[in-house]
Amino acid sequence: MSSEQLRFTAGEKTRIALLVARMAKRGLADDRQSGGRVDQSDLQRRVARIEDQARKRAEQARTSKNGK
Repeated sequence: MSSEQLRFTAGEKTRIALLVARMAKRGLADDRQSGGRVDQSDLQRRVARIEDQARKRAEQARTSKNGK
């Protein structure tokens, strides 16, 4: 991976913030005795998909600059 930070749009930032809040809510809903029984992989995949979109957009911007 490159050390370059991803640049997210305002909509992407909002969507990620809402997904992180939902992850936190699920984590709080989990009982503290056994822990880890709440599955959050669906939310994590959605965040990863948003990050992938940002990476693709950055790559397209880089290639269009180099092509000119």
